[in-house]
Amino acid sequence: MKKRNLGKNNLEVSAIGLGCMGMSFGLGPAIDRQQGISLIRAAVERGVTFFDTAEVYGPFTNEELVGEALAPFRKQVVIATKFGFKLDPSTGKQAGLDSRPEHIKEVAEASLRRLKTDVIDLFYQHRVDPNVPIEDTAGAVKDLIQAGKVRHFGLSEAGVRTIRRAHAVQPLTALQSEYSLWWREPEAEVIPTLEELGIGFVPFSPLGKGFLTGTISEDTKFDKSDFRNVVPRFSPENRKANQAVVDLVGTLAKQKKATPAQIALAWLLAQKPWIVPIPGTTKLHRLEENIGAAAIELTQEDLRQIDNAASKIAVQGARYPEELQKLVGR
Repeated sequence: MKKRNLGKNNLEVSAIGLGCMGMSFGLGPAIDRQQGISLIRAAVERGVTFFDTAEVYGPFTNEELVGEALAPFRKQVVIATKFGFKLDPSTGKQAGLDSRPEHIKEVAEASLRRLKTDVIDLFYQHRVDPNVPIEDTAGAVKDLIQAGKVRHFGLSEAGVRTIRRAHAVQPLTALQSEYSLWWREPEAEVIPTLEELGIGFVPFSPLGKGFLTGTISEDTKFDKSDFRNVVPRFSPENRKANQAVVDLVGTLAKQKKATPAQIALAWLLAQKPWIVPIPGTTKLHRLEENIGAAAIELTQEDLRQIDNAASKIAVQGARYPEELQKLVGR
């Protein structure tokens, strides 16, 4: 597996990471714990060194899973986790945002225990908290870095102004946001800003929450616990309309003797050398398929063809329901 550096801070990771959320949360029922451990360890054996989790995935159970799975390989891997939500102590449900410095430090201690480690490699603010100045948030993470409990600071789904303000207090190593062939908004302002400041980019949902794999149609039924049920872009009529994007990826996949998922990931890798996508999966064959994307080279002509064809497709449906959309880009 090829390696990449996230930003100027020399955080070296595998060119493709593993998003672990879906093993415990968000995309249907959690998978069996032992199955999750085996899958994460299979990723390590195949060269993946970058693993993404968060306290709210579960909540807590995903960090515990990742911690147990990676304990034997701790020195070989990079673990990213996140803070920034308030969790109801009795139910564990999300109850708003909380990036107060004292809360960040409490979350760090709890995450360290669950991850069975003495340092968090990359600590992201999960969503920007409008009630706490970003300078205070960055300062709290700076304290954790100076204490040796955190190595690198990141933001998730933040807007350009917030990125600049945070970076001025504690240099950011990475921004994590959604980016893929069917969500290209970061190209307008975010990616140029990251390039200017020397910050890496970690696209989540690089396969469009599974849509770009070509395995989801307008007739697909999701489990009742699956987040995609409330995503406007995944309404049956929008899935039908958005099939054009999948067809585009599928056409190039045939030419390259690859799968649609591999083309979608290779496209992301070709955008910038400091972009590291984190596709998630619960299946070994999908893990191997995703890893295979790192070996696919798209030429400038391939990229031009994709851009020309994609520019003629208007993707239908919002990527988040309204209440979640309010939490991004701040």
